[in-house]
Amino acid sequence: MQHRPLGDSGLSVSLICLGTMTFGEQNTEAEAHAQLDRALDAGINFVDAAEMYPVPPREKTQGRTEAYIGSWLKKSGRRDEIVLASKVAGPGNGLDYLRGGPRLTAEHIEQAVHDSLKRLQTDVIDLYQVHWPDRNTNFFGKLGYEHDAGEDATPIELTLIALARMQEQGKIRHIGISNETPWGMMTYLRLAETQGLPRIISIQNPYNLLNRSFEAGLAEVAHRENVGLLAYSPLAFGVLSGKYLGGQQPPKARVTLFERFRRYSAPYVDGIVAQYAELAAAHDMSLAQLALAYVNSRPFLTSNIIGATTLEQLDEDIASADVTLGDDILEAIEAIHTQHPYPCP
Repeated sequence: MQHRPLGDSGLSVSLICLGTMTFGEQNTEAEAHAQLDRALDAGINFVDAAEMYPVPPREKTQGRTEAYIGSWLKKSGRRDEIVLASKVAGPGNGLDYLRGGPRLTAEHIEQAVHDSLKRLQTDVIDLYQVHWPDRNTNFFGKLGYEHDAGEDATPIELTLIALARMQEQGKIRHIGISNETPWGMMTYLRLAETQGLPRIISIQNPYNLLNRSFEAGLAEVAHRENVGLLAYSPLAFGVLSGKYLGGQQPPKARVTLFERFRRYSAPYVDGIVAQYAELAAAHDMSLAQLALAYVNSRPFLTSNIIGATTLEQLDEDIASADVTLGDDILEAIEAIHTQHPYPCP
């Protein structure tokens, strides 16, 4: 398993990161533990969670993902073998049950860190990330931009000061952002430089063959500022596994089970996925491995966050780390992308 530097943190993380948002909803505690064991045995040392997980978010299950990781850490004694990441939720998105509606203020961040540490059964979180912004901007597939002169936003500076305090107290080691824009990313970096605040070391945003919008502005920032991408949804909610082709609705699959996961399910997407599937078959690989190997190959990528509900899926995803795409395949991918640029935001 290849490892890459995590920004300027001095940490090295595996090219493949184990995403855990199915733990506690689609995966039982025993299945979660089995995935963690399998991932570490395969050379993965990077595990990503969030206080709002599992998904879809519900009051009844909130925090269960971190609790399952915590019980595994206690049972396995392998805390020193992993770089552990989690996230604090921003406002909105139906999370009123979480602290009365989460915000990115000092009070909320302190409580979120405390609660995550308790569930994770650890003393420190290696990478603590802002899950989404506390302001009016574009994320989670939103298109267009609407300025809200009266918005109730928490200034990024106050959020970063609160995170610095948690770092000073030894509760978190490093800071990352997620679902951010180029302006937001540069604002975090400017504040670190001008105010002596901690510097972000990563950005976790969506990136896959159906959504390469990261390339339009954020990739250059990531490259020049040494703030690597932690790519989430590399298989576009499983759409890039091909299992939904032709209108299939496999039982227990996320898009089948949960209506909210339709970001990559527009009617025209099926034909685009079919082209990528044909390309993968022509080169004797699965569509999932083609899609993941493409993400793995990007120079601005630090780690590719995969998620699975079975060990068989997990093994296939991990194996993508050993797949090298030749120039002919990369050129074919670009040809398809040129025909259908950014089909899914």
